[in-house]
Amino acid sequence: MFGYVTICEPELKVKDLKKYKAYYCGLCRELKERYGFSGQMTLTYDMTFAIIFLSSLYENTANMEMHRCKVHPVKKQMMLRNEITSYAAAMNVLLAYYHLDDDWRDDRKVSGLVAKSVLKGKAEKIIRQYPRQSRAIREGLSELAQCEKEESTDLDRTAGCFGKLMEELFVYKEDIWERELRRMGFFLGKFIYLMDAYEDLPEDLEKSRYNPLKELYGKGDYEERIGQILCMMIAESTAEFERLPCLVDVDILRNILYDGVWSRYNKIQMKKSEEKKE
Repeated sequence: MFGYVTICEPELKVKDLKKYKAYYCGLCRELKERYGFSGQMTLTYDMTFAIIFLSSLYENTANMEMHRCKVHPVKKQMMLRNEITSYAAAMNVLLAYYHLDDDWRDDRKVSGLVAKSVLKGKAEKIIRQYPRQSRAIREGLSELAQCEKEESTDLDRTAGCFGKLMEELFVYKEDIWERELRRMGFFLGKFIYLMDAYEDLPEDLEKSRYNPLKELYGKGDYEERIGQILCMMIAESTAEFERLPCLVDVDILRNILYDGVWSRYNKIQMKKSEEKKE
């Protein structure tokens, strides 16, 4: 369900692309050092966005480091890290842990049980450190599982479960920016959930799996309506973003929120256009 909140590389300046990659590599390094290889495997673009965004909002300067890694064993890579990187790494692991736990309880996936067991000790420490966020993730995924059992096609309810989860993760501090952060995270979370459902729908229909968009898909104006819904969700999120005093790296943040989040949607549309020509 993650991987949608990323950059649109062709529209990003070279210096901004370099900085974005440095934050991404910094998160990867943080995950490895704090949580080992299993933690490193939870790396997502979405949390890279969270680091850049929260660092900009709270004017938290990142420290630059140079390291080699398995992906780049020859040349050292620039990495940017700060205290928000640590927070994002913890959320990354927590999301992965609860997702795997959910897979095991619902589908009895052995792979989920094994991976969950590897992360368990690390996740328990994070749960104690971040009880509010932990509770939100657990309850959000539990409610989503209930929606799936009920075959719910109520998009506000289903997407809202993930929205509530994301709003808690965006609230790094309960301060004067809490309202804007909650609303921004909530609508971005709904966008992520609905984009994931939209992308998965063809395979879910083929395999008779649950998807909240099934009812909407049966209507003639499906493509138009889902496009409008996605636009509304990201518009609400970006409206809250623009109310916040983010000045540093704002070009990267706007690239992600206005262009990058649509990358997968645009690829799907291109694929559908090609299939029609055939």
